[in-house]
Amino acid sequence: MASLEVDILAGTELWRGHEEMLARALAAAAEHENVEGVVSVLLGDDVTIAGMNKEFRGKDGSTNVLSFPPAEVDPPGQPRFLGDIALAAETIVEEAQFQGKSFDHHAAHLVVHGFLHLLGYDHENEADASRMESRETEIMRSIGIDDPYA
Repeated sequence: MASLEVDILAGTELWRGHEEMLARALAAAAEHENVEGVVSVLLGDDVTIAGMNKEFRGKDGSTNVLSFPPAEVDPPGQPRFLGDIALAAETIVEEAQFQGKSFDHHAAHLVVHGFLHLLGYDHENEADASRMESRETEIMRSIGIDDPYA
């Protein structure tokens, strides 16, 4: 059984009460991928995430999720640090409403999406996107959430 430590920092009141669902989604993803370690999650607002998007990706505006793999290798004997994930509350609210999904379900999907990026998954081409989306769908179903791409 995979063991994942999730460190969550809620940077805005919009995230109050949603931390448990996100931790559950991440635990399911770690179990599905058979990965152990530590991941940190920033539950931010659009202003915070837009600043990070500009600073680290050179892109203007907010985005729903950002993932940052670790810059250094962990010292021996320490839990493996998998990286950081940052989520933008207002963007996720808007997307969930537009897609007819609950905020919790959409946010859970996006934190799993970000987690898979930390593990090396991407969606730069059709084959990789299909593989990543399939993993996301399997993980979401394991916690009782319908296919996020349906």
